[in-house]
Amino acid sequence: MLKDASWQGAASAGPVVAVDAGSIPAPDRFGWWSDMVGHEVMPVSIRSAHSGRFQGRVEVVDLPYGQVSTFSNSPMTAHRSSLQIRRQDPEEYFLILVRGSSIRLEQARGIVCLGVGDMGLFSTSQPLACEFHDRDQPVRVTLLRLPRAVLPLRGGGVDRLLAESLPTSTGSAALLGPYLAGLPDAARACAPAELARLGAIGVDLATSFLATRLGAQDALPVETRQTVLLARINAFIDHRLADPELRPASIAAHHHISVRTLHLLFRGEPEPVAASIRRRRLERCHADLVNPALRHRTIGETAARWGFRHPADFSRAFRGLYGASPSEVRARALDAKDACASG
Repeated sequence: MLKDASWQGAASAGPVVAVDAGSIPAPDRFGWWSDMVGHEVMPVSIRSAHSGRFQGRVEVVDLPYGQVSTFSNSPMTAHRSSLQIRRQDPEEYFLILVRGSSIRLEQARGIVCLGVGDMGLFSTSQPLACEFHDRDQPVRVTLLRLPRAVLPLRGGGVDRLLAESLPTSTGSAALLGPYLAGLPDAARACAPAELARLGAIGVDLATSFLATRLGAQDALPVETRQTVLLARINAFIDHRLADPELRPASIAAHHHISVRTLHLLFRGEPEPVAASIRRRRLERCHADLVNPALRHRTIGETAARWGFRHPADFSRAFRGLYGASPSEVRARALDAKDACASG
């Protein structure tokens, strides 16, 4: 793990550890980066036309059953040989989300070029060629480490997906991309128990994603399917908070489950589904009320924008959560902003 490696230039912000090649003397920087990649991902041979002026940064979030790493670096190529595999094979898969430039992957007789927003899969157990294309901009990728032992998909079926462009617009993939992109920021505010839960959700989303691609959804454990369904429901709620008709019954109907099943899914959550909807709406209202750019909007308009039909009910719920009325919260925020500007 990066946090145990004492890498020069490492900086920790809670569960997120970052290292930057800029802290390394230029002549040593590329060799240092190669060693770090070998430790954090897998041993590979790398080359770069930018080796003399190489730039790179990585943020790592260690999770109970995996790891999410975001790399931003100068373009390079990487090769993993059969000899390197024989010397060390952690038997892991990596889901890769491309967030800058483009990447060519070659593994297991598959060849794919992944552009920004695309997702692919590679393995530590087969020879690999990876080329990060130089488009006058840094490479930026996020990797989700998935130890083979944690995937409930047996028989080598996952290998059929190596070096293939995986769909990202529907189902679990539509949740997995934002999850990977947003995890470092989310992890900074997480307690250990919550981080463990976030990590489990990521593994379940990835497992469901791969199983769907393989047509093996029925092989997934019930717990995995429930976690993925709950993640979809939470995303559905977040996208429809402004709808005053958003209620447990409409949520259950949209996902083709009973209201009772919906309540059972939320039984292990910090709050019931209706309370969760109310809290999220209040949080959106709070964010709008303290935003100076929205000071022209009345409190009633703000409440209505996030699905509250009755101002009195909104004010009562808001005070219950924040210990002050909406007008008091807004006034304090605007006074602080004005004082800062005048000072």
